Amino acid sequence: MRHRRRFGVFLAGLAAAGGLAAVITVGAAAGTAAVPHKPRALTAHPHARPALTAHLHARPAGATHPHARPALAAHPRVRPGFGNPYGHAYVPPAGRAVSTSHPDHVIGHGTPASCTSGAVVRAVAQGGIITFNCGPKPVTITMTATAKVVNTSHRIVLDGGGRVTLSGGGKRRILYMNTCDPKQKLTTSDCWEQKWPQLIVQNITFEDAYSPVRQTSTSNYGGGAIFDQGGQLKVVNSGFFGNRCYRDGPDLGGAAIRAYGMYMANPVYITSDTFHGNSCSNGAALSGLYANFDVINSLMTSNKAIGWGANPASPGTPGGGSGGAIYTDGDHYNLIIDGTVIRNNSAREGGGAIFFVVNAGGGTLTIEYSTLHHNPSGQFQNAPGIFDSVNGHDVQPVVIHSAIS
Repeated sequence: MRHRRRFGVFLAGLAAAGGLAAVITVGAAAGTAAVPHKPRALTAHPHARPALTAHLHARPAGATHPHARPALAAHPRVRPGFGNPYGHAYVPPAGRAVSTSHPDHVIGHGTPASCTSGAVVRAVAQGGIITFNCGPKPVTITMTATAKVVNTSHRIVLDGGGRVTLSGGGKRRILYMNTCDPKQKLTTSDCWEQKWPQLIVQNITFEDAYSPVRQTSTSNYGGGAIFDQGGQLKVVNSGFFGNRCYRDGPDLGGAAIRAYGMYMANPVYITSDTFHGNSCSNGAALSGLYANFDVINSLMTSNKAIGWGANPASPGTPGGGSGGAIYTDGDHYNLIIDGTVIRNNSAREGGGAIFFVVNAGGGTLTIEYSTLHHNPSGQFQNAPGIFDSVNGHDVQPVVIHSAIS
């Protein structure tokens, strides 16, 4: 919301050579830059920096994550469910799925027909632990209304048991929480960045959601599948496929998830999740504004930031188009990518994989034990597929034992 258009820098050495992207492998030696084919020219910034090199904390080649899980037997899909099947980053207890063995509400009576949109809406409004009993086979519930959290709930857990898909039918947002929405009951005198409720989503699929809300000074824009303003959010072992939000807007984002004005003492946990084929003006998988994110053992592929004109919008443009997979902005926050694959995402403007801007107060983009590959940026970046700016200065991310190309 407070960034400049095209103030990103293209890697200096590559700009001179005319190449598109460096290859950065952090391990035994410093990162090296190689110039592949040139699918698209990018504008070099007059103050372009040298190519990214290895961070001082880089580990020897072949090193394992310091908190890695035990090795799993070789298999094309070594771990069931969603996320990066080969991601072994340590997940802190706060980022893990919670027990739902004693649910407060069970949606359905053992048949697909008993699992309805109305039942989901009612259960979410009541809060507590919510599970499904829709029969032994996978079921898709097409939502005819958005499920909305009531802010008097302390914790809401929505667990699909690995067999439930919630669909927006291409028409609507699926799940909504907003501590500053009077219709959902205000519970504090200052709803901004308040601690509760906590929304936990696990073992469930969101598909074909759509938020048509355009960006205005008063609208709750973005967040096709999940919109969350305030409180805490955790998403575990879940999938987001083909979700959308409005096509343009300088700060509009989050076809899958939009997190805004969150409780800053705890990050938004994205644990073992998959995001594929989502599209929005910015941040097709994740959009954050004043939110810390920990993205752990997840997979992000073929997501697209389709807006045009960046932020603030250039004259004659509607704005947007940055952060193909992830778009974050705000003051004094961090973004951690650990054990995650981000591949084949794209941005019409900047940061084909990640757009990370901290306006004031400092913050760090950390990429560890992860792979970022072929995430083209249409107009600007300062590492392959990444735009990283902190306190008004273009900087490089902290890269630990990761491959970025």
